[in-house]
Amino acid sequence: MSKKSAPLSSGLHPFFLRWGTLLAGGIVVLAALAAYANSLSGPFLLDDKSAITDSPSIRHLGSALFPPPDATTGGRPLLNFTFALNYALGGLDARGYHVFNLLIHALAGLTLFGLVRRTLLSLATAQVELSECGRGGGTPPTLLALAVAVIWVVHPLQTEAVTYISERAESLMGLFYLLTIYCFIRSQDSGGRSQEKRCGFRPPASRLPVLRSLGEGGWPLASIGACLLGVLTKEIIVTAPVMVFLYDRTFVAGSFREAWRQRWKYYLGLAGTWLLLAHQMTGLDQRAVGFDQGATWWTYALTSCRSVVIYLKLSVWPHPLVFDYGNYVVQHASEVMPYAVVLVALLAGTVIALWRWPVVGFAGAWLFLILAPTSSIVPVAGQPTAEHRMYLPLAAVIGWIVLGLYKWLGRRSLVLFAAMAVGLGWLSIQRNQDYRSRVAIWSDTVAKQPDNARAHNNLGNARLALGQLPEAMTEFQAALRIDPDYGDAHFNLGGILVGIPERWPEAISHLEAALQVQPDNAAAHNMLGNILMNMPDRLPEATAHLREALRIEPDLAVAHYNLAAALSQNPEQLPEAIAEYEAALRIEPGLARAHTNLGIILANIPGRLPEAITHFEAAARLEPDSPSARENLRMARQTLEESQAVQP
Repeated sequence: MSKKSAPLSSGLHPFFLRWGTLLAGGIVVLAALAAYANSLSGPFLLDDKSAITDSPSIRHLGSALFPPPDATTGGRPLLNFTFALNYALGGLDARGYHVFNLLIHALAGLTLFGLVRRTLLSLATAQVELSECGRGGGTPPTLLALAVAVIWVVHPLQTEAVTYISERAESLMGLFYLLTIYCFIRSQDSGGRSQEKRCGFRPPASRLPVLRSLGEGGWPLASIGACLLGVLTKEIIVTAPVMVFLYDRTFVAGSFREAWRQRWKYYLGLAGTWLLLAHQMTGLDQRAVGFDQGATWWTYALTSCRSVVIYLKLSVWPHPLVFDYGNYVVQHASEVMPYAVVLVALLAGTVIALWRWPVVGFAGAWLFLILAPTSSIVPVAGQPTAEHRMYLPLAAVIGWIVLGLYKWLGRRSLVLFAAMAVGLGWLSIQRNQDYRSRVAIWSDTVAKQPDNARAHNNLGNARLALGQLPEAMTEFQAALRIDPDYGDAHFNLGGILVGIPERWPEAISHLEAALQVQPDNAAAHNMLGNILMNMPDRLPEATAHLREALRIEPDLAVAHYNLAAALSQNPEQLPEAIAEYEAALRIEPGLARAHTNLGIILANIPGRLPEAITHFEAAARLEPDSPSARENLRMARQTLEESQAVQP
């Protein structure tokens, strides 16, 4: 066969032409593993406490699909189920959760690769010289799709969505979002298949039989199913049906009218997922989401102007990356005018491009539509800026860059893409080092956002967990200088001062300040009651706080214990004190001091010495090295023997 008539003019080896897609997919997976292998040893952070370590809803697979509405995973049953699956397999070993996150990210990268590759194959060769047999030996779509996917999976802006375990919500939803569009493409990719046939390429008969078995009729159902799974994962999936419709208009049907005419039943199926989503979104206000959480639509829109421009800047120059930007909401337009000008220009350009250059406009719409729910429609006032929200939108920015550089440099750009992937992957590896411990990530955050009170408070908690009390106090005090009404910082600082009797007045002041902001903080009521019952003439106040703690949290064993200790100071209230000690022991049978104190009370009540001995025995068993526990037991037994000896 002459060179002119050769079916492939790109000069690629036949092995690559036949197996290139599988090889490229393997490269995507290896790139993800290389960039995130050092993330597997990271600890649980921030929301991981409520979503995983302290969540009773993940303890049993059967109840995992019904998380409480006010939980971090409320309205996201599939996300909660994946955490429950991790718990069933490995308990609270964070490594297993990280492995699951990495697997999701690798699968999302593979799906993005397939989506981009089939989109490029469907483009007319005369419009964009990307076909495998285009004139002049154009670069295969497989390589350009590989460049987009690899750069996307290794980009350091993705670290928050992958390395921070709770943000599995973003990456898992992202996977289902991509699958929704990919399955649609597979149901309509006759253009891609004709390109492959015209180039003389035949996929191996045994390749991916599961996907092949879906057939053309199964792909639309698979697309709707993926969207449905996304609904059960995170609310951002709301824009997926719109993006599919826009994709159809841009790359398949040519117009919205024609897309609807040909596939109206499919689009009704996609839109039907919104009904379930509306149900799942009930109770968002219980998760600190919505306009009733301290931000108006105007101030949140102003804040989003800055946030979106920050995201775009980090997409191109990923430094500095910040784990927590704080909860500051912009109040005046003058603060964000430069950001607003840039954002309005980009939005206007996207609208114009959708009309004049639909392919370019689609990428802009991908960026803004996916960001829209959390940047304008449903405000997250507690976290108005968060890097994980760029998980999917980043693909549009990378697509722009890759295709733009290829159009400018041609095949020489492939070397540049490889260098970009290596460099960005190295930055991700370095960024993952910041997640190696709680102290490391919060120290990094405080260094980059020194005015973030929440970051100082969480760094203080991390120091406190290591027993570094002076350093922890310094961070809590820094948080209160920034935000004097920060309830958590008042509570944490008061909790440290409780252990320093000479500083109890300060502890009381901080705990009372915490309760002004958080009146339902049972732990603060308990701590305050514990201090007050040891101060002259403040026993009634102590009892009131302890009763309030138990009203809020009836199963708080330590509050039952402290209330019992307070009541036992009044001889007339000993029966109630006994009941409170017994309640504490029903909740926490291993509470040795409750056994001891209850034993002391019972030992002084005629006829109840045997019960007292039972509790002293329990205390001695729980604290075998305690001299006082052994002495209490010895004296009680001796008293019982003496009383039995004098009986006739």
